[in-house]
Amino acid sequence: MKSIKSEQLVELLKKQLNTEKFEFHVDKKHDKLRLNHKKLGKGMELSLPGIAAKYNDKQQAAIVEVVYTIEQTFYAMEQEMEQGFQKTTQIYPVIRATSYPQASKEGHAFITTEHTAETRIFYALDLGKTYRFIDESMLEALQLTVEQIREMARFSVKQLPTTYKKDEVAGNLFYFVNVNDGYDASRILNENFLKEMRSQVEGDMTLSVPHQDVLIIGDIRNETGYDVLAQMTMHFFAVGTVPITSLSFIYEDGELEPIFILAKNRVKKEQEKQ
Repeated sequence: MKSIKSEQLVELLKKQLNTEKFEFHVDKKHDKLRLNHKKLGKGMELSLPGIAAKYNDKQQAAIVEVVYTIEQTFYAMEQEMEQGFQKTTQIYPVIRATSYPQASKEGHAFITTEHTAETRIFYALDLGKTYRFIDESMLEALQLTVEQIREMARFSVKQLPTTYKKDEVAGNLFYFVNVNDGYDASRILNENFLKEMRSQVEGDMTLSVPHQDVLIIGDIRNETGYDVLAQMTMHFFAVGTVPITSLSFIYEDGELEPIFILAKNRVKKEQEKQ
């Protein structure tokens, strides 16, 4: 099957979206589509290769998902413009790659917390079907301090359901948290859940957040398991709407260590034995 071209994707999106409401600007150099909402005077950028990978995998269902995300994002912006922020709104932590922008389009710094060398924690104001990252300009309207936001997010993530699907490959077990509520990767911050999983894992426990909508917990019992995990995370990373990292982590004593470091240490130990 031929891969879909960026131009074809833009045409498919135009058919689904209200073209009177939006302006479409294609950045061919960076392969991005910028959508501007005429009434709001605000916009959002979409990475076309990411959507193309998803389309090749899921066809029309991928377009439906992207259109839904776009419409809900702008709906949230409209609500915010009309009503302002609700203090009672839930606040959740959101995992992003460290390369993710640390300020809003208006130049306001987002509230963040260091996580790993690959990932950073942002904080989101939940708006029902979508969310908005909290930046410094919003603190006064929310009447919250940065520490209060972090504390509320720590509490909220523990309330999220932790249902998962289980799969076995070559004697290794993999658990997939994929509730599709926008906070699947955030479950990596639910310490109680991780400890609970650790108690049932027999081999090495690994954690992967290849994209926003999945947390993969591995029970790696042999060397093949690491190869399977690497291929799996690379695939999820490629098809995710919001990719985070294709790198996985070992979870031990509440700490996360990148797997490639562990692999190097193992090689070193093997060499020392010889």
